[in-house]
Amino acid sequence: MNKKMIALAMMGVLAAVNAQAAGKDGVAAVVNGKQVKVADIKTAYDMNPKVKEKTSFNEFYDNTLDIFVDGEIVYQAAMADKITESPEYAAQLAEAKKELARKMYLDKKVRASVNDKAVKKLYEDYKGTFHGEQEMNLKHILVDSEAVAKEVIAKLNSDGQFDKLAKQYSKEPAELGYLTKEQIQEMMVPEFAQATLKMKKGQFSQKPVKTQFGYHVIMIDDVRDAKPEPFKSIEPQLKMMLAKKAMSDVISSLQNKADVVKYDLKGNKL
Repeated sequence: MNKKMIALAMMGVLAAVNAQAAGKDGVAAVVNGKQVKVADIKTAYDMNPKVKEKTSFNEFYDNTLDIFVDGEIVYQAAMADKITESPEYAAQLAEAKKELARKMYLDKKVRASVNDKAVKKLYEDYKGTFHGEQEMNLKHILVDSEAVAKEVIAKLNSDGQFDKLAKQYSKEPAELGYLTKEQIQEMMVPEFAQATLKMKKGQFSQKPVKTQFGYHVIMIDDVRDAKPEPFKSIEPQLKMMLAKKAMSDVISSLQNKADVVKYDLKGNKL
């Protein structure tokens, strides 16, 4: 047997092994003689991009196999009870078909508008109109008592290092990150925000700042002009904005073309 034939034989063996690995001959479970196929679970996995980003198919399979089995059990019970022959089933099925058609149509139209070129253009427009405010890099040392906070302030006034004292005293991490004045007012409790906005770069609070969380010693470590967010960090928001606009445009266009006559509950034309 030459090398080519050996390679082909090995590929056949591997394919057979992989086929066996995909459930038992492609079957995930058998419920009262009815097969639940691995392919059905894979289809559900492929239709959920958010799950695919975070979970491998093997993990998804392990986590959802029982759900698919339970679903088949309940479906068989529903069929035995002749649910599908009821008027309620027919009405809901008709509405579900309409809703699915609407969803697939709008998804199709939105996907055509939300492409890489459109997302990049929206980002460039955002950068071109960006007017950065100043943002402050905040740090704090949070302690339980006013006496301890005063002790920290005394050490800072004696050339103590803020980061070193934070590791020694603070109940939580010192770094709060870069925030604009607006963000500080929105995100921080009023006492903290008021004390912070009175300080300048390099300053720290000379009195303990009491809040519901304890006593803070606040420092403005740095001040800089805010910069546009990196593309990757806001790409999801840009896509969402484009999707919403595309959805609105599609519906508006359809409304403008449609011949619609409306009536009130008494049958009068609106």
